[in-house]
Amino acid sequence: MPIPQTQTQTRFEVRGACPHDCPDSCALITTVDQGRAVQVRGNPEHPHTAGVLCAKVARYPERTHHPERLLYPLKRVGPKGSGQFERVSWDQALSDIATRLQAIAARDPQAILPYSYAGTMGLVQGESMDRRFFHRLGASRLDRTICASAGAAALEATLGGKLGMKVEHFAESRLILLWGTNSIGSNLHFWRHAQEAKRRGAKLVCIDPRRSETADKCHEHLALLPGTDAALAYALMHELIVHDWLDHDYLERYTLGWPQLRERALQWPPERAAQHCGLPVEQILALAQDIGRCFEQREAVAIRLNYGMQRTRGGGNAVRAVACLPALIGAWRQRAGGLLLSSSGNFPVRRDQLQRPDLLAASGVRSPRLINMSTIGADLLRPASPEFGPAIEALLVYNSNPVAVAPQSGQVVAGFAREDLFTVVLEQFQTDTADYADYLLPATTQLEHWDIHTSYGHTDVLLNRPAIAPLGEAKSNSQIFRELAARLGFDDPCFAQDDESLCRQAFGDAVDWERLTQQGYFSLPLPDAPFAEGGFPTPSGKCECFSAALAAQGLDGLPQVLPNHEPWGSSAAYPLAMISPPARNFLNSTFVNVRSLRDIEGEPRLEIHPDDAAARGIEDGSLVCVFNDRGRYHCQADVSHRARPGVVNGLGIWWRKLGHNGTNVNELTHQQLTDLGRAPAFYDCLVQVSLLRPDDS
Repeated sequence: MPIPQTQTQTRFEVRGACPHDCPDSCALITTVDQGRAVQVRGNPEHPHTAGVLCAKVARYPERTHHPERLLYPLKRVGPKGSGQFERVSWDQALSDIATRLQAIAARDPQAILPYSYAGTMGLVQGESMDRRFFHRLGASRLDRTICASAGAAALEATLGGKLGMKVEHFAESRLILLWGTNSIGSNLHFWRHAQEAKRRGAKLVCIDPRRSETADKCHEHLALLPGTDAALAYALMHELIVHDWLDHDYLERYTLGWPQLRERALQWPPERAAQHCGLPVEQILALAQDIGRCFEQREAVAIRLNYGMQRTRGGGNAVRAVACLPALIGAWRQRAGGLLLSSSGNFPVRRDQLQRPDLLAASGVRSPRLINMSTIGADLLRPASPEFGPAIEALLVYNSNPVAVAPQSGQVVAGFAREDLFTVVLEQFQTDTADYADYLLPATTQLEHWDIHTSYGHTDVLLNRPAIAPLGEAKSNSQIFRELAARLGFDDPCFAQDDESLCRQAFGDAVDWERLTQQGYFSLPLPDAPFAEGGFPTPSGKCECFSAALAAQGLDGLPQVLPNHEPWGSSAAYPLAMISPPARNFLNSTFVNVRSLRDIEGEPRLEIHPDDAAARGIEDGSLVCVFNDRGRYHCQADVSHRARPGVVNGLGIWWRKLGHNGTNVNELTHQQLTDLGRAPAFYDCLVQVSLLRPDDS
């Protein structure tokens, strides 16, 4: 909380929270001097943050006070995409926006679509007043799938929700599998616990197609082909079965469908999985033996999953297969055993009270259609039809940069370029998406507004207080939607609620508000080993190796090994698989315009194995063209063993306008979806790479 100011006190500190749940949700302390944020550091009193921030968020003052920060409302004066705007007043902007929306809503409010995601993970600035506004309007709903929905659906089908171990207990584990995660780059505070376990003698194994910075620090690295994780999980089960490294009591009492899962696992001997995954069979056998040894010695085995593995066609089933593994050896019996992908299911958020879906009743549209944010490119170009409904006529974008981050961005650009599409963008900077806005409204940063946060990496609620006044004429997301609601005549009392009271409402009595305001965080009271005696929040109360709910949808009740949409080796024209993990100094497209971070990151880069580079005459530092039928992307080659043979790593996500040919890696990705959760299959992509020629465009 802020230190009380006096007339002479111009330097003080404010407690807050990082807006980017990646998944650490750090507690911040912002130092303010003369009304300017001069430093952001981690709160040393918060056990998970422990005074440490990533390099990105440590530069948050540079981002907040950036010379290119949007400070005033802007109206487009040039062609769509030209980025040409003129300054207007808030009154003119809001009046015109309201008039345009009202006219569209009079025909069909479902022709209006919100588009938002995790530019801030806050419950107030991310999913409160905005949802109330769109519910009252009767607009189309957005299916927010772009990051985590495949893994979430898998956890819900298997464990009953987005739940798992407490992150701090990894420090006590004896074997840690880091599966589909580059923890050093994206989960720094978990890595602290993993390092503590390592100092105590634990073995760390990284499972990732890319030799990441995390893989460098682990004892073993299994560089499997993208989309083959389920086969590897089944091969490990196979070895646990044939060697009887099984907790039969736990399987009998606390699982559902184990006999069927056992039968399927026996179809995946390590030799078959090794061929499928592109791994030496010895690596699979050695990992199974490590798990078996821990089982025999009653030592804790823990799996830290992240979302990298779910971004292929079979990603949801892969998460399901991995999530079954702890039950086989009874790892859940120990607090340092089990699995963690997401802890967000622990938070008792009162979303109905924040979002007010009951307001739909006044809109006249009881059940608006649902449009998947991952197919926005196709949907913006889709004409009206009985199946689709009305064409999208208006788009309100906030907390997202879809022109850069959505898959198959060439098609996304074509959709945003429609002259008949009315687009409003709430932003802090003139991003790729902002260039296509009809109105560009300046939004506050985390240092300028109230918010309250959960986490998917720990189990603390965090409060964010504004540290400085909004710069220029910037307004918070919540305030912009309040004012739009008033212009449209929405006089429901809920639109007058201020941000601090929304923070209070988010959890109600489930959180001690006084403690939260005093220390900036509140730890949820949760058991150390939540599934030691079963108690899974599934329909059966057990770990559901077989899901009747999935079977009722016509899906396989057991985890499946599914081929990619674009399987490696299936195309002579495009022989390389491409994944697009985040560049270490960016968080999706956030921070790309922070000069100090972009200077560290350097150029848009493609990591390519020396063998694949040599076959194409590519040297380290060469400019290359990465291409497929969807588009072309120019970048610098990083000839490196970080890429395994046959797979290239297109580090993202650069703003398109900062790229060599005005594109980024998403020019190459497609809009086909995952098996569960309707998520994008970003890492399920075939390409070819060549030296850049003068006539390449």
